[in-house]
Amino acid sequence: MTARPSPLARLRAAVTGHGRTPLPVPADRPIRVLHVVQRYFPELGGLETHVAEVTKRLALRSDVEVTILTTDRSGALPERDEVGGVPVIRRRSWPKEQDFYFSPGIGKVIAQPQWDVIHFQGINTLVPLVGMLAAIRAGKRFVLTFHSGGHSSAGRTAARGAQFSVLAPLLRRSAKLIAVSRFEKKRFSAATGIDPDHFVVIGNGGALPAVAADVTARQGRMVSSGRLEKYKGHHRAIEAMPLILAEMPDADLVVLGAGPYEQALRDLAVELGVQDSVAIRHLPPADRSAMARELAQSSLMMALSSYEAHPVGVMEAVASGLPVLGFDIAGTGDLVEDGLVTGISAESSNEEIAAAALQLLRAQDPTAPRTRPEVDLPTWERCADGVAGVYQEVVGRAVAPADRVAGG
Repeated sequence: MTARPSPLARLRAAVTGHGRTPLPVPADRPIRVLHVVQRYFPELGGLETHVAEVTKRLALRSDVEVTILTTDRSGALPERDEVGGVPVIRRRSWPKEQDFYFSPGIGKVIAQPQWDVIHFQGINTLVPLVGMLAAIRAGKRFVLTFHSGGHSSAGRTAARGAQFSVLAPLLRRSAKLIAVSRFEKKRFSAATGIDPDHFVVIGNGGALPAVAADVTARQGRMVSSGRLEKYKGHHRAIEAMPLILAEMPDADLVVLGAGPYEQALRDLAVELGVQDSVAIRHLPPADRSAMARELAQSSLMMALSSYEAHPVGVMEAVASGLPVLGFDIAGTGDLVEDGLVTGISAESSNEEIAAAALQLLRAQDPTAPRTRPEVDLPTWERCADGVAGVYQEVVGRAVAPADRVAGG
């Protein structure tokens, strides 16, 4: 009796096998693209905001037809939905309370014949692993945007190198790899050994709705935005508050986000005696107007995360003219290099963080109109156009003009 191949052997065969040949895309119809992301509305964060902003703009084009495939840990969301005019398909994932997103059901959707290109959004969960294997078996062209992020678990962070080594053979089978920053391109080219020419850099946009003219900045107000995880660095801003308040007693800090680290942040503020000057609140993820108001009422953003690929929240602050103090590391370091963020070392002491924040706060005139930097900032429109260009390239079409939209 012939022994059945082991799971590892079957995985190796799936990766190294030729698979089916992708079908040609008729020139007289849109390119049908399936965006695959581990979670989506009503769960939203930086990655999900990126997918929402890009897909709603792609949906306006005549040359692309887009659908979102995501997972549902709760089992309570509809399998078929529509969000922002874009069709959404959901498949159950496990475990319910963890962020592994193991979802065998996504493979069957990926293998369906109507998709011309599969676009994986994100690299840090089991979704791209399961999805890329399914795409290879089904002979689908696929691209992947990394959207790499940090993690509060030291063990999970340490395992990333091994994870990327495992994924490298799958990534080599991609039609194109999309990095959201120069840092990400360099990191993943080095980690996987894939030629840099196989990558394209397409940064996040940063647009927010306009706010009323009577919404003005408060002198000394700082904002720290992002999921309440330790690696996001909100605690570093809180730890600097006693030193900031000693020099600027009316200063305050608003932490915007939700997550498992909330109670620890509240306890830290109490321990340091700054609880009356630190507010922690959650904004509905889809309420971009609320975020615009919070930024308009602030004088400085503190971006002290230990890892960001290309932070959407920082881009929104920069686009609104709000000064940003950030650690010169990872994707935020690209923004420091571009002159969009005031950078300090990730090893900075509380005293150094406070001194840098005070210098920027004292330089602000909250009554003066805000001005955006004199640079060509990325926009969501440009991001969507760049992504559409990748699809056209991988199916062998000439890249269409950026303004080729339905009805345009």
